[in-house]
Amino acid sequence: MSVITRAEVQHLAKLARIELTDDELDHYSGQLDVILSSIAQISEVAADDIPPTSHPLPLTNVMRPDEPRPCLPAQAVLAGAPAAEQQRFRVPQILGEE
Repeated sequence: MSVITRAEVQHLAKLARIELTDDELDHYSGQLDVILSSIAQISEVAADDIPPTSHPLPLTNVMRPDEPRPCLPAQAVLAGAPAAEQQRFRVPQILGEE
């Protein structure tokens, strides 16, 4: 027995403002019937004690916690810089003087 009828597909197409030919209605009715039948089979298998999930394997976050750590002293960081000024990197000016 069909889960969705051709008339229901035609009604859905009308609601979606999609014009379908008779061949398209037959084609999509068959496809939607297969999809809905598959969903019904899966629903029969799913038991109440099985929680719904979106992935078969548990996903874990691979990022480390964001915790503050001691950093290098400014003198050590600026020691390798080509130029430094007032405890900052000095870079060439790229904008006008204004």
